[in-house]
Amino acid sequence: MKRSAAPLYILATVLFGLKTYIVYRFLFNISLDNAMQEFILFLNPFVSAFFAFGLSVLISRKWQMHYIRFISLAGSIILYINLIFYRHFSDFLTVPVLMQGSNAADLGGSILNLIYPQDILLLLDVSIIWFLSFRYKEKMTVNYLRRKKISTMAAIAALIVVNVGLAEAERPQLFTRGFDREYLVKNIGVFNFHAYDAVMQSKTEAQRVFADGNELPEILSYVNEEVETEKSAKFGQAEGKNVIFISLESMQSFLIHNTLNGEEVTPFLNSLTKDKDTYYFENFYHQTEQGKTSDSEFLVENSIYPLPRGAVFFTHGQNEYNGTPEILGQEEYKTAVFHSNNSSFWNRDVMYDSLGYDTFYDENSYNVVSDGEDKNVVGWGLLDKPFFEQSIPYLQEMEKPYYSKFITLTNHHPFDLPEEDASIDQFDSNSQTLNKYFQTARYTDEAVEQFFNQLKEAGEYEDSIIVMMGDHYGISEYHNKAMSQYLGKDITPYQQVQNQRVPFFIHIPGDDNGQVMEQVAGQIDVKPTILSLLGIEAEHDIQFGNDLFTEDRKEYTALRNGDFISEDYVYTNDMCYDRQTGEPADELEGEEAELSGETGEQIESVCEPIQEQVTKELNYSDRIIYGDLLRFYDFEKGKEKTN
Repeated sequence: MKRSAAPLYILATVLFGLKTYIVYRFLFNISLDNAMQEFILFLNPFVSAFFAFGLSVLISRKWQMHYIRFISLAGSIILYINLIFYRHFSDFLTVPVLMQGSNAADLGGSILNLIYPQDILLLLDVSIIWFLSFRYKEKMTVNYLRRKKISTMAAIAALIVVNVGLAEAERPQLFTRGFDREYLVKNIGVFNFHAYDAVMQSKTEAQRVFADGNELPEILSYVNEEVETEKSAKFGQAEGKNVIFISLESMQSFLIHNTLNGEEVTPFLNSLTKDKDTYYFENFYHQTEQGKTSDSEFLVENSIYPLPRGAVFFTHGQNEYNGTPEILGQEEYKTAVFHSNNSSFWNRDVMYDSLGYDTFYDENSYNVVSDGEDKNVVGWGLLDKPFFEQSIPYLQEMEKPYYSKFITLTNHHPFDLPEEDASIDQFDSNSQTLNKYFQTARYTDEAVEQFFNQLKEAGEYEDSIIVMMGDHYGISEYHNKAMSQYLGKDITPYQQVQNQRVPFFIHIPGDDNGQVMEQVAGQIDVKPTILSLLGIEAEHDIQFGNDLFTEDRKEYTALRNGDFISEDYVYTNDMCYDRQTGEPADELEGEEAELSGETGEQIESVCEPIQEQVTKELNYSDRIIYGDLLRFYDFEKGKEKTN
């Protein structure tokens, strides 16, 4: 019987490769800076598809069509799950994130809002492949001789080598910067990225097994030389006071002092920036990665960076830490977390024990009504106003002094809010996510104002300091078109970094010296700042942040993906920008370049010395977590433990 000139594995390669390219190019928001990146992004989907479908030539004719059908469907599912994840997080799935699958049970409407009717078109190639595999099975099945099989495998190997070679040429040391997932997907594709990620996961799991503490002296030396600072003038100003920490879900700084249809979006938070009792940090950045809220908690409690993949709360929840709750517990503070969600979400029930919290008030501590006229639940859980109101009695029962953390929920994707609770109109853009965001942010602002008043009425206000912080972004890069419309400016890579600023307030009743603080700062700095205000030295702690009130702080704030912000520069997407103008910073040339490096090595960018420092610091932090190195350290004596 005469066979078709186009075997099904070839046609499947073309169809699946084309679909994957369309998803990469038009549904993922991947930045492309030059023609080479465009070509590589076009090439790698077809290389991956040719590898996957080409293996069918090694399979007997009986099972060949079954294999091709399975690969087309399984590959489409993997691609679509990544697309759903990307629409919310502007990121790609990793093995550690898959380990957090228990969280999916609580996503509910959040996932449904990420599924679009037109997504059904992404199954068009699968339908064609399946139809042809049944209708023309005999004609489109191949039965190659050994030589033809070898030549097919050689062609696949050659294309992979070309793809990887071009990727390495375009982005040197691509595989040593695994925390930059966009670069990996852009250059090798999402499927090869998942294979790379699985290998990396196996390597990181082995790090704890073989760790013995020998890396600690190098890390301690770095912290002592590069991070440690002198006490600030505000050291001990809040000694003995309670701490009330409020994590403001998805609250970004672009909301502060901004309006919608002439109305302030966050009038209460705006008023605090002018309050004489409040310090507001206007250039404060979130530094979270895939763990989002849990990452922000980890940063705040430990002054150690989160991991580049997954969430520390899940992957290393039982490590040994020296968190703020544990330190304060040694100072006779009582510690508690208030969060009206499932205690196992983000593995909090395990992680809070590791951090040293005394009590966790989870959803079982609250009166949650999900139906009827008295319904007080929307989206991810209890609305913020009843959440704060129901928390007050628990706070009053706590022994003083206390350290309490409140995690809000209402301003969480998909930003749903009952019409009767909305006090500001929605925005009008192509993004329903951004449109609704303003209403839930306003609601949280009102809830915080109500909480301040309730604290005063309950007698918990005067002898407390209130710290408030946005935990991470609420509007991802996926909505940049709508964000550009609202902000009235293009979302350049520089502006995207600026959009990672989140509000940070330190409210100290009776201080009278409050002001807007302009210095660059981040979540890594919260722990040393709080401890300093309380007059607690923790002199042998290992941390990568600085007290925000010291003058000799580090010159940069590092983001988890390796980008950074300094007083003068913003570094992102391999570009160095002037922080004040947003324009590309001057490159170093000639004699100036030769004399710029402390090691005598030539550097080409004013950002390069800081970039090297950031990479070193992130690597040290990762080694602490992956190796569980703090188990080898004596925090009282400030040295390694002896066996």
